[in-house]
Amino acid sequence: MGLTLVVGGIRSGKSGYAERLAEAAGPPVVYVATGAGDDAEMAERIERHRRRRPSAWQTLEAADPLGALGADLAGAPGATVLIDGLGGWICALMQANCLFTDEAVAPWGEAGEAARRRVLAAVSSFAGAAASREAATIVVADEAGLGGVPPGAGSRRFLDLSGEATQLLASSANAVWLVVAGQAVPLKAPNPPAPEPERPDLRVHGDSQVPPGALDFAVNVVPGGPPPQVRERLASALSTIDRYPDDAPAASAVAARHGRPPDEALVLNGAAEAFWLLAHALRPRRAVCVHPSFTEPEAALRAAGAEVVRAQRDPEDFSLDPAAIDPAAGFVVIGNPNNPTGNLDPAATIAGLARPGRILVVDEAFMDLVPGEGESLARRGDIPGLVVVRSLTKAWALPGLRAGFLLAPAGIVAALCAARQPWSVNNLALAALEAYGRGELTAAAVAGETALAREELATRLRCLPGVRVWPSCANFLLVRVSGGEHVRAGLLERGIAVRRAATFPGLTADHLRIAVRTPADNERLLAALAEVV
Repeated sequence: MGLTLVVGGIRSGKSGYAERLAEAAGPPVVYVATGAGDDAEMAERIERHRRRRPSAWQTLEAADPLGALGADLAGAPGATVLIDGLGGWICALMQANCLFTDEAVAPWGEAGEAARRRVLAAVSSFAGAAASREAATIVVADEAGLGGVPPGAGSRRFLDLSGEATQLLASSANAVWLVVAGQAVPLKAPNPPAPEPERPDLRVHGDSQVPPGALDFAVNVVPGGPPPQVRERLASALSTIDRYPDDAPAASAVAARHGRPPDEALVLNGAAEAFWLLAHALRPRRAVCVHPSFTEPEAALRAAGAEVVRAQRDPEDFSLDPAAIDPAAGFVVIGNPNNPTGNLDPAATIAGLARPGRILVVDEAFMDLVPGEGESLARRGDIPGLVVVRSLTKAWALPGLRAGFLLAPAGIVAALCAARQPWSVNNLALAALEAYGRGELTAAAVAGETALAREELATRLRCLPGVRVWPSCANFLLVRVSGGEHVRAGLLERGIAVRRAATFPGLTADHLRIAVRTPADNERLLAALAEVV
């Protein structure tokens, strides 16, 4: 991972940003504190730093990192090393080379120049060792050159050496960040992943893969259509179509259901509207989409001109490594439960992706189908920048109605409202959303039935030769079978449509997504699949 340099002014947020980089790169993390508490105020500063660091980190208080860790950093094998900061180390090197003595008021002279070279040689040696490490080394430095020239000769020498040492580190670093007002700007971007080619299939969805008359296992909507109470509510709402929509009651209701104030909820013309609104209203510069996943967020971000970086889940179990998230990204999108893999990430893992100044979008379109919704973040109004997107499409079989909502800080909701067209959500969808918010629609029974049917289907699929099935917490299963396109074509010949999953970044033609339907439908699928494979 090499050397990373984080530069900034006093109270710019550089130390906090470096600590987040270290947390993402580690564990283990060795924190080298070069400052000394020479007075009560400085001691208090150091203590504040110490309290905010994770307790699992090892802390070394050493003015000279080379002395503490060794010239080749062998004192922290395999560990992420965070040095905060360069200034304390430069002071120690100057003292060791007698550059703060009374003679410092004189011109450098031959002796002073030799001492200067020794200081910079130590920094250069460290930079080379850090750059060649497999583990990360992160150095925090003050950008001292932004101020005026101080009156004291010793102070001037300190600034000169600090500036030259920072340049040395930057030249060896594979990433340099400038932190200003808490915002990190890449001066030297980390080695980026290979650019992804533009893919038109970002806009391909399961409904386009179902021929007329085919039994639909490609669209992941609970079968059977809306339940009776939903149909009755929609029929009653027909009497309101002679009036313009008023979304305030529905927004207040869904907010209350999730313990949020009304100004933190926005009802939507389907959950997908959220991704287009967020992309075009907020215009993020650099965004991360965690894949394989629903592709509309990436399509929306690209259309809005954002630089999109893909963070891939582990292809073996589709778990998420938080270190895969680009720390420079101010916008991150993740699905939970994830479509098409079906896995459910711990809420704490996803919440840990939040950062000051970052928008974290969590697509919870399938969370209604998780009994108890234990990993939902919908009620977490305390996480800055968190946007949770929900949908009535899946559990209530309402894809044609377009009813969804999001929960976010009031400032984000206000920005989205200002950027959208008026009357975006029709009266029927508002009636369904209000009923959901008031608790008239609960998915507990549907979630329980779906879980039983899903586990029975998964067990039977695993008995088929050459079929791998991943665990799922939603109403679909991701499978992999050799000759996936042949299998899909064979099922279509038998009147059954499953979802081609190669349009999800990171998956192949051998991956198929299979919706969970009724037991009778599932039996028909299993019989046809047994013939094909």
